[in-house]
Amino acid sequence: MFLVFAVLVGLIPVIPAVLYVIQNGKASPVQAVSRMVTGFNAFNFLVGIMAAGLAVVWLASPSSVLAAGAAQEGAVDQYATLAAALSTGLACIGAGIAVGGSGAAAVGATAEKPESFGRALIFVGLSEGIAIYGLIISFLVLP
Repeated sequence: MFLVFAVLVGLIPVIPAVLYVIQNGKASPVQAVSRMVTGFNAFNFLVGIMAAGLAVVWLASPSSVLAAGAAQEGAVDQYATLAAALSTGLACIGAGIAVGGSGAAAVGATAEKPESFGRALIFVGLSEGIAIYGLIISFLVLP
């Protein structure tokens, strides 16, 4: 049961890449796969492989995933540590995407109108707050 759960969690980020190949692979599947690997969808493919590797490591050796001090304190819920890691990691990915978009817009707005720097900085700071929210949630999840 744990193996099935770990594999499914690891394969979730691969779903958009598989859908891309299915949609665009009707005429030439080989060309669709090469576009996916070399194009923007290579990000989905790499994230899926990394998540699958992390799921296998988490499943095979949970004591090595936990910190040495946490393992000596007693029984630590593996799902709580996984939830904390996922909340922090996914929040940081979301914050990176948000800062990328708002930061580019902020630089463009500041280049055209220098007095808009303060407002643009506030929007970039709000985007960075997403990562802090994920970190706070991970602290709340851990015992």
